[in-house]
Amino acid sequence: MSDVIVIGGGLAGLFNAILLNRAGLKVTVIEKKTYPMHRVCGEYISNEVIPFLSSLDIDLEALNVARINRLEVTAASGTKFSQQLDLGGFGLSRFTFDNFLYQKALAEGVTFMTGTRVEDIRFVNNHFEVVTPGSVLTARLAIGSFGKRSNLDQKLKRPFFYKRSPYLAVKFHVRMNFPDDLIQLNNYKDGYCGVSKTDGDRYCMCYMAHRDDLRKYGTLQALEENVIRKNPYLNDIFSNAEFLLDKPEVINEISFEKKPRLITIS
Repeated sequence: MSDVIVIGGGLAGLFNAILLNRAGLKVTVIEKKTYPMHRVCGEYISNEVIPFLSSLDIDLEALNVARINRLEVTAASGTKFSQQLDLGGFGLSRFTFDNFLYQKALAEGVTFMTGTRVEDIRFVNNHFEVVTPGSVLTARLAIGSFGKRSNLDQKLKRPFFYKRSPYLAVKFHVRMNFPDDLIQLNNYKDGYCGVSKTDGDRYCMCYMAHRDDLRKYGTLQALEENVIRKNPYLNDIFSNAEFLLDKPEVINEISFEKKPRLITIS
């Protein structure tokens, strides 16, 4: 029996696991994928988190982050607004960051179950039962850190699940001629696309769009041609960048609803 089971091994789950483990608790993390992995994310992080990362002995220089201190906001008309970022931030891919935190948590004693799907969670006799294929794990506390809408949310009948969201998001990694110190937010009908450097020689390009536009045009490529590339800055990137992933990372129905507790204990 664990003290804590963390469902979901993204940034929230991994940081929870490291901190709770350091507090002396026995922690198990259940993650449906295996590390390292790509996730849909803009991969820009504000410098305000640096003191927290330092408290966990995380050396950003060792992760080869990109230092970003300029912002550009563009419109489909070609208009561009530029601004220095006084606080600034850094670029770091989830492929690198999540795997780094996973290895760190593992080395510090956190137990992981990767490639494992959670089918149900119950509160029975003052402890949580977490059901996975072929096993039931128990813990005094369970933390749900599994991001967007999931089948588990539906299983638990969480109210936000039934408030449908019309947005999807798509992420690419590319190589291109682009300033290392710049984050660019490029607007178009019903959405925008963020572009910035990550670790190594890669740039992250992550866009949000409306599902009605995808339905209208039928494919992501057609959506990009007819909506997203209407912004000339994005058209230049799509025309000249080297796309590095075998296929883009995509998530549907991005929820902006506040998630309540997994289970309310009376």
